[in-house]
Amino acid sequence: MGADLTFAVVALSAVFFVIDPLACVPVFLSITSGHDAPSRRKVARRAAFAAWVILCIFALAGGLIFRAFGISLGAFKVAGGIMLLLMSVDMMRANPSPTRTTIEEQDESRSRADVAIFPLAMPMLAGPGAIATVAVFMSRANWRLVPTLGVFAAITITCLACWLFMRGASTAERFLPKTLLHAFERVMGLLLAAIAVEFVAGGVRDLVRMG
Repeated sequence: MGADLTFAVVALSAVFFVIDPLACVPVFLSITSGHDAPSRRKVARRAAFAAWVILCIFALAGGLIFRAFGISLGAFKVAGGIMLLLMSVDMMRANPSPTRTTIEEQDESRSRADVAIFPLAMPMLAGPGAIATVAVFMSRANWRLVPTLGVFAAITITCLACWLFMRGASTAERFLPKTLLHAFERVMGLLLAAIAVEFVAGGVRDLVRMG
């Protein structure tokens, strides 16, 4: 039971660091600059819920998707780890990661009537890094009860945090100094880099055993 709880905590840390609700605040404010406060709250709620649905679908069906495309779990772990490592480097440099959303996507989204699904839910929240993370952790959980519940709890808690941060984005931007946000993001980037290395190492071990 202790190992399962540890797994659940690591899963929550990984999913939370990858999605990074704090980093969503400035992007959310930029994309919804033309919205009033009630509209922003509605967009935040729909984006967080859509991200939760997307990540749960990939957590449930990730293994089937891999088999359909002939992708081994080891290869996906290595690819996901490399992607997380790239994201972590951007986080440690306090730069927006292009694996999350690009400047062009943000500019285009300002002219869209509905920005909750694209680009907020995907790719900003449920991006490639987050999808890879939940898929790999579900493969580790192997449908055991506590670890599986831990993965879904990690998705749920993180999406709730995203909703709360985006809902209070205007207030948070006024009271949280950028220096503090950047320092917190660098710490999360360092921890995410360690998780990324574990993903790559585990993937390489799986590929060696297959060979």
